[in-house]
Amino acid sequence: MLIEDALVDAGAIVMGAAATVAEALMLLGTSVPDVAVMDMNLCGQSAAPVADALAARGVPFLVATGYGAAGLPKGHESAPVLAKPFDPNDLIRQLVALAARPPAA
Repeated sequence: MLIEDALVDAGAIVMGAAATVAEALMLLGTSVPDVAVMDMNLCGQSAAPVADALAARGVPFLVATGYGAAGLPKGHESAPVLAKPFDPNDLIRQLVALAARPPAA
């Protein structure tokens, strides 16, 4: 897994990858990450519930998507977007910047 390898090489601890909304919500039920990267389409299903769960837990996230900002769910239009395909180094830079932001009030 190229992206996970790049994140680990950069010093990140990867909670895991989720292919479905149910898997993503299960991961969030066991641990809360410092930051997250997500796609808005998980196995043909909208990942809006995952975005909602991340936001409810105060977890900053970015959306890696081929849909652009138009694909962001209602209420999360200001989430950073990383257009697919992307270079893993761009992902790392954006996640580092996201982690450095002060928490939302």
